[in-house]
Amino acid sequence: MLIAATPPLHAEQYKIGIVNPNALVESSPQYEDVRKDLEAEFDRRNQDLISKQKQLKKLEDKLATDGAVMSTDEVQRLEQDIRTHRRNLNRVRDEYREDLNLRRTEEFNKLLKQVSEVVHQVAEQENFDIILSQGVVYASKRVDMTKNVLDRLIEQYKQNKK
Repeated sequence: MLIAATPPLHAEQYKIGIVNPNALVESSPQYEDVRKDLEAEFDRRNQDLISKQKQLKKLEDKLATDGAVMSTDEVQRLEQDIRTHRRNLNRVRDEYREDLNLRRTEEFNKLLKQVSEVVHQVAEQENFDIILSQGVVYASKRVDMTKNVLDRLIEQYKQNKK
């Protein structure tokens, strides 16, 4: 039993590295491009939301300032109009958020795939045996290859921009 508990005298040496894929994605220039592209893609819808919010605010202000001098029928029509605008705004806002989150997730996953490919390239070129990405409680800077992978991502970005 004592023999099984002792480590072998000539244990193989493995080269182990760690990488933080989320930090790589968020630090990469590709991420900034995706962020700008999504902003441009959703800008029109965002402006539409802002416009709808202003319309609703204008109606609410009108009710607050003129409600006392309006007839009961006019007040009821305005209140109904406000409810309709509010429902529409909430629906449009929910659709906007859902679509934006879906697109962000799609683009983030594409970038994660690209990061994974670069991690594999760097690992092979630098002769790593194991690369860990999550669940690491402690790792010294000596085994952290995040910067190496980020440098490679930046290099690829520059090559693709030429």
